[in-house]
Amino acid sequence: MIVSGLLQQIIEGLSAGAIYAGLALAMVLIYRFTGIVNFAQGELAMFSAFLAWQFTEMGMPFWQALFATLVVSFLGGMLIERVVIRPVEGAPELTLVIVTVGLYFFVNAAAGWIWSYQVKSFPNPFPDGALRAGGVTAGYGSLGVIVVVALVMALIYLLFRYTKIGLAMRAVASNPASARLSGIRVGVVLALGWGLSALVGAVSGVLSAPVLFLEPNMMGGVLIYAFAAATLGGFDSPGGAVAGGLIVGVTETLTGAYVDVIGTELKIGVPLVIILGVLLLRPQGLFGRAVVERV
Repeated sequence: MIVSGLLQQIIEGLSAGAIYAGLALAMVLIYRFTGIVNFAQGELAMFSAFLAWQFTEMGMPFWQALFATLVVSFLGGMLIERVVIRPVEGAPELTLVIVTVGLYFFVNAAAGWIWSYQVKSFPNPFPDGALRAGGVTAGYGSLGVIVVVALVMALIYLLFRYTKIGLAMRAVASNPASARLSGIRVGVVLALGWGLSALVGAVSGVLSAPVLFLEPNMMGGVLIYAFAAATLGGFDSPGGAVAGGLIVGVTETLTGAYVDVIGTELKIGVPLVIILGVLLLRPQGLFGRAVVERV
């Protein structure tokens, strides 16, 4: 009974962690290309979830609505890079932080203005029911979330590893100046990077909406967990972001279930403790690389 209960909590933690991993992966992609920590990533994901909901309300089947949402999110990410980020390229870090925080509030307000702050029910793309084995129940929804995030991670790996666009993205992420001298259109690649990040974030938002219910502030808590995941895995490691998300999800679930002092009310503090611990002990994260500077 104890073992089955532990396994049950781990499965639930992996499902939640997969959502955190998706948003953390989107944040890491932007950071790798531009060095910017995008504080508006959660709100962009929320806006994409509202788009998917709107498409389904217009009569589109869910998967068709999801495809349309991913296309619009990708183009929207590129537009944000051109209109909002490009003018402050090379500005001090504080300026970039202020810009992304401003984008956070703008997107949140825009979603509230368009769709209101009333909670909406979002269709679950996965069938009802669950797999049961040895006293452990794994819902199809939980398994579906894990599979989708794994598929997204695999596709991104294939993009970076085996395509010319991926090679150009890796070159720009490594050294923009050298990439520009090699004939790579760095501006275009940066816009593509923002578009890709918005697309991945849209997947996270759509996966979160059936669980959290759809409303403009739904991604606030998820963003905190995603920050913890990216910090734990390393902001320069996409694979580390995914691993960090799963670790954070399992840790949060187990802590809430088995540590009575914390319980469900205080488990939001778990990612904050993780962030503080990583920054003190290993600032580059578990899978990140330490920055070496020549004196």
